[in-house]
Amino acid sequence: MTTPGSDSEEQPSAPDPAALAGRERLSEQVARTGMFGVSGTGDTSGYGGLKVRRPPQLASPRPYGSYFDEIADALAAAMSGTGSSYDDAIPQVVISNGEMTMYVQREHLPAVAAMLRDDPALYFEMCLGVSGVHYPQDAGAELHAVYQLLSITHNRRVRLEVTAPDGDPHVPSLVAIYPTCDWHERETWDFFGLVFDGHPALTRIEMPDDWRGHPQRKDYPLGGIPVEYRGATIPPPDERRSYE
Repeated sequence: MTTPGSDSEEQPSAPDPAALAGRERLSEQVARTGMFGVSGTGDTSGYGGLKVRRPPQLASPRPYGSYFDEIADALAAAMSGTGSSYDDAIPQVVISNGEMTMYVQREHLPAVAAMLRDDPALYFEMCLGVSGVHYPQDAGAELHAVYQLLSITHNRRVRLEVTAPDGDPHVPSLVAIYPTCDWHERETWDFFGLVFDGHPALTRIEMPDDWRGHPQRKDYPLGGIPVEYRGATIPPPDERRSYE
């Protein structure tokens, strides 16, 4: 108990976790600016000053927890039986928010997917979709294809992610392994320009056949065509009034 006039010093208060998290976030590298990450056209979204920061993607150490170690061990055992190297095919595994992402070298993608589907310890029978992502700041790995796999037998999920450079945007198709990838790979090609080698009919699925470019890339210009709605015409983004 402190008495009046004592020389006791006040204990420093604990640092504010929110303030620490904010300073840590601001120290991360800026991944892009603005709402859409484009430059040279009018950004009329009102988010021109937005700075999007992204921490570096670090590999998760073992043990991963949950059933993730069992997936990694079973896949490594299946690959060793074929003479393949798990570490060569999957250089990075990230566990985040209770989800497992395996980063697969693109030349190994079909073999890894086939083992995940066919090995009794894995049995990922379903591919729920293929998504494209464009990271212009990732030199040599600007384009990403993401596959969500589901094991009905074991009630487990895993995500595969493969990258390709802008200069060589080719990834092996998985239609022969997961037929549900057919339209999803077409959509990813349509919007991001990823070429899925071996796809039976890689044509546009959303945009017109004569459309130029791939509109969900970060470097795609915001300009477009006027939109008519109930008699009113809305100009394309690069012709609208810019609020600065």
